[in-house]
Amino acid sequence: MKKTAIVISIAFVSGLAGAFAFHMLIPRHVVLQSATNTPEISQPTASNISMRSAVASSDDMVKASQVATPTVVFIKTLSQQQNYVDPFLDFWSNMDFFGRRGPVTSSGSGVIISPDGYIVTNLHVVKDADVIEVITNNNKQSYKAKLVGTDGSTDLAVLKVEAKGLPQITLGNSDELKIGEWVLAVGNPFNLTSTVTAGIVSAKGRNINIVNNRFPIESFIQTDAAINPGNSGGALVNTKGELIGINTAIASNTGSYNGYGFAIPVNMVSKIVKDLIEFNEVQRGFTGMDVKDIDATLASKLSINDNLGVYVQYVLPTGPSDEAGVKAGDVITRVNEKEIDSKSIFDEHISYFRPGDRVKLSLMRGGKALDVYIKLINREGNTSILKKQSVTSTTLGADFQVISKVEAEKYGIRTGIKIVNLRNGRMRNMGIPEEFIITSLNKKEYISAEELIKDLEKVRGQILIEGLYSNGSRGFYSFYSY
Repeated sequence: MKKTAIVISIAFVSGLAGAFAFHMLIPRHVVLQSATNTPEISQPTASNISMRSAVASSDDMVKASQVATPTVVFIKTLSQQQNYVDPFLDFWSNMDFFGRRGPVTSSGSGVIISPDGYIVTNLHVVKDADVIEVITNNNKQSYKAKLVGTDGSTDLAVLKVEAKGLPQITLGNSDELKIGEWVLAVGNPFNLTSTVTAGIVSAKGRNINIVNNRFPIESFIQTDAAINPGNSGGALVNTKGELIGINTAIASNTGSYNGYGFAIPVNMVSKIVKDLIEFNEVQRGFTGMDVKDIDATLASKLSINDNLGVYVQYVLPTGPSDEAGVKAGDVITRVNEKEIDSKSIFDEHISYFRPGDRVKLSLMRGGKALDVYIKLINREGNTSILKKQSVTSTTLGADFQVISKVEAEKYGIRTGIKIVNLRNGRMRNMGIPEEFIITSLNKKEYISAEELIKDLEKVRGQILIEGLYSNGSRGFYSFYSY
């Protein structure tokens, strides 16, 4: 008992001592804040800034949501896909025996850009679709949509529905968008009423290597506004409700929102959409040179204090950059007076122009600044506006297009026929992907899409198709057809 009493006494005294010490050591301004409920003026924390900004802009957020949500639609697609093909069966067959086929549905969002029914979305939302259905906000109206055109380099697609008087979104200016600016991600996932999430612009000019194309253009707006898979193709808008990006991808290990989303800048979207509507083909301008980012090692080698600009590592002889006087080793700091700090930003600004346009480049060479003007060329090496030149085969279920001069030179091949707009048919049954370039059929090379289609439709026996995948690697497909 005595020992217990002693222990209790020591604990009591220790508690009093600890309380006294805490009272003496705690900062006075903390005690005053607690007592008076009027904290001292101090530097605001990041969370305080965020809260104040959110409160101050809440009215703008509401107005922006009201403006943008009617222009965002739900997109549902239906495609017939084969899940398994028995290699011992004739791959030309359409029989549902071992080679199981069935309807596959998917969905996403889109944005109305004109009152007469033009809609922009992601290519991956409508890729391989046999039927595309568009449902307006609040399930007011359903339309069958026609695919106007696609651009694999930016993952964009344009649809058209037969309608009039649709609510259209107002286009903003993504070049004026600032890091830290509040934005809203508007989508219409799973045929729900449009959903809206808010966040800030975290970064610009992001390249995350998700576009599977020979000439990818990635210069994403990064935001922490929640973007989930059903929101792909939806709108990223500013606090005025103006479109400043098309929501495209999320950075996540689970496929759901987990921190950051990415959107295609509207200035790039606007130019591509105009090209697809007018020409059914993106009028992409080429500079005739390759550039790369400047890292710390290269900056040290070049004796520059920052990483501003891009480094010219190759100039095509007699190409537009060569004729303008650009040399390997130059550093490009501006395009038409717009500051360049990465390859993705450089690619984005070049993408705004068509073949034949003159572009001003500001360079640094040996510590000296100079300006040059280059005239962009098309994929055939001239300045003409190109019309889409592809040949359709209903039997094969695809369009075929002779590759451009630029592609042939870039990948070191003499000729090839590219598969575009893959649908149901024999090419899909063979497992050959879209964008695959066929360089030979049974060792025969082709310079005509019509001739290749004719031979593919009638060929029997042992079949060997050789070519290149979209990343430039070589591949082949070998079959026996009865």
